[in-house]
Amino acid sequence: RGGWKLEKPAATMFAWAEIPGPYQELGSIEFSMLLLERAGVAVSPGSGFGTSGEGFVRFALVEDAQRIAEATARIADVLDRL
Repeated sequence: RGGWKLEKPAATMFAWAEIPGPYQELGSIEFSMLLLERAGVAVSPGSGFGTSGEGFVRFALVEDAQRIAEATARIADVLDRL
C-alpha cells in the first residue's frame, strides 16, 4: 500500500527512506509536514542531517510493533489518497 517500500534496518533503530517519486518535489521538510498533518506520524526530514539527506526522511523505530504497524497503515492511507 502507498507504493512505498522500506527495508528493515539491520542493526539500528532508524530507517532511512527515499521520498517516493511523486512527492520528491516537495522536499524532505514539506513531505515530513504532510505526513505529520495528514497521517499524524512524525518523521525527521533528511535535510536536517545535511545536504545529502535531502530527498529522504528518517523514521525512528522506537515504538512497539503494533504502533509501528498503525503508523505504517496511516501513511499508506495518505499516500493512496494523494
